[in-house]
Amino acid sequence: MIKSTVFTKNVADPPLGLKWRSHTIFIVCTVGIGTFTDMFLYGLIVPVLPFILKDHIHLPSSTIQSQISNLLAIYAAASMLASPMAGILADRMLSSRQLPFLLGLVLLLCSTLLLAIGRSIPVLALARFLQGASGGTVWTIGLALLTETVGQENLGKTIGTIFSFVSVAGLFSPIVGGLLYAKTGYTGVFGIGAAFVVLDFIMRLLMIEKKVAAPYLFSDQNPSESSDSLEPHASTEWTPLLSNRSPETLPELSPYHLEPPKNRLTKTLPILLLLCSPSLLTGLFLGLIQATLLGAFDATVPLVASQRYSFDSLRAGLLFLPLSLSDFLFGPVFGWAVDRWGTKPVAVAGFTFLVPVLTLLRIPVDNPSDAEMGHQIALYVSLLALNGIGLAIINSTSIVECGSVLEKYCKANPKIFAEPPYAQLYGLNSMVWSLGLTVGPLMSGNLREKVGYGDMNAVMAGVCAGTAVLAMMFVGNRAEVTREGKDREGRGGDSEEQRLSCRGDPPF
Repeated sequence: MIKSTVFTKNVADPPLGLKWRSHTIFIVCTVGIGTFTDMFLYGLIVPVLPFILKDHIHLPSSTIQSQISNLLAIYAAASMLASPMAGILADRMLSSRQLPFLLGLVLLLCSTLLLAIGRSIPVLALARFLQGASGGTVWTIGLALLTETVGQENLGKTIGTIFSFVSVAGLFSPIVGGLLYAKTGYTGVFGIGAAFVVLDFIMRLLMIEKKVAAPYLFSDQNPSESSDSLEPHASTEWTPLLSNRSPETLPELSPYHLEPPKNRLTKTLPILLLLCSPSLLTGLFLGLIQATLLGAFDATVPLVASQRYSFDSLRAGLLFLPLSLSDFLFGPVFGWAVDRWGTKPVAVAGFTFLVPVLTLLRIPVDNPSDAEMGHQIALYVSLLALNGIGLAIINSTSIVECGSVLEKYCKANPKIFAEPPYAQLYGLNSMVWSLGLTVGPLMSGNLREKVGYGDMNAVMAGVCAGTAVLAMMFVGNRAEVTREGKDREGRGGDSEEQRLSCRGDPPF
């Protein structure tokens, strides 16, 4: 693939530590720390909420489930509102995404302080709103940075690894939150949260994006040496190559051709034109259901632990261990599988696997006897671990599928998309994800109260079955196209136009 680079002469002195601060590993780690911190502070409060509402706000037991669902939904709703705005802001500031990335951290710091001092429902609600806005900003800009840094072809395993890294937060934060609240109360819980915010701030401040570092790193090199010394971000690989070609010269891309935007809104945000794509809509829907499942677990597991097994905050937090540990161990494996075999087989397999393991959560009984208690707890933990594997399988499918579809549309429409609007895409993805985190707690909380925990999970299993069918019908197989292109490239027998084939998605 031809790569284009602008070589800048007489650039200013480079920033201190430029090479390691702009290195791929450091950028990926910075995004990982940002998402880790967001998820850690999110998970820190989940097992503690029932006890805060009972011990400090003195709510009656009959209203605790609904208030937990509401507070979780407020977080997700704020993230849903902030995500598209963060995406537009980040794509408008093409010179650097660092400022909006740091802005998200300011919101997180404010929310942490409010959670630490909150003694009423309105204060806790405001804190969760700011935390959600921070999360939407971090995920939107972080995913755009990852795509520009590692490229679409490596996004599956990178996202799988990042999600595994984030699952460490999901693994330890409920345990740490439950332990610290039991031993120290509010002080210990939010003290450790503040420490992670400080570390996150330092990492974000030090990071230098590759496109910002490029002029400095290229200024001392010959053009012939430059392509090996710095990995270009994803958008530079194809935009100059296609800028002087019409879509007609690339017949394989004709299904992705778009009419020029005609109204002011689509001219300002041409990514809205992509919402006619069944593949993109299905990719977004995969993220919606994944987040709905996570929200359902967050809203119901602590209450099941407290009411069914009489667990305290520490042991309620420990119940998240099997879910998160499975995600941590298997996330990179299935992320690699997405890069190797494409999103379709992995998505279909993952949502199909979730159908029986969610249904099996009907087996543990609500009122076990003392003699059965140990067996029932072990059974419940084992089933949660199986569900964690299912969540690991579907981890990266939504993000990779959406990015793949966007890339094909951008290749087919260079006059509409001068640069790939990755931040806007992942703003949409994060908004849909947040919608799932809003719907999940509300739906699962209401279903649990009306039909019981077992039937609630049976309903979620039915949703996963329908999602597997949609994935089979509309999700593409990007990896197959990539391997075919590599084979042809290795034989040297085909043109550049043929190597840009997009036959992985169905025509629409």
